Amino acid sequence: SIVDLALGNPNFSVLVSALVKAELVETLNGTGPFTVFAPTNDAFNKLFNKLGVTGIDQLTKEDLTPILLYHVVAGNVRSNQLSSGAVETLNGNINVEIGNSVTINGTSKVVLSDVQGTNGVIHVIDEVLVPSGK
Repeated sequence: SIVDLALGNPNFSVLVSALVKAELVETLNGTGPFTVFAPTNDAFNKLFNKLGVTGIDQLTKEDLTPILLYHVVAGNVRSNQLSSGAVETLNGNINVEIGNSVTINGTSKVVLSDVQGTNGVIHVIDEVLVPSGK
């Protein structure tokens, strides 16, 4: 599953901690299918620096849930099915741009795509997506 893939990759340990704290593990272990734009630990560290916190422990479930849901799209959307434009997440729209690489919201790049799980697909990104207003 999406969660098993994240658990099996040490580059997603902060993401896994965030999912546990936001109580979203069960949801992402569900039948889905889901497409998850999964930030790496380095991406989360950039966000922590921007927010002036040292880690996940300083953020609440209420802080994390809208951010994490902003990374999840309904359906199993592989990279060859992506197109430029607005894409609806579980918490608003992200803007996908397809060029030499795939960029989300103008700054976050997909660094690895199409990591297929039993209930969806992961696209690894280098920056945490933050919904407007956060």
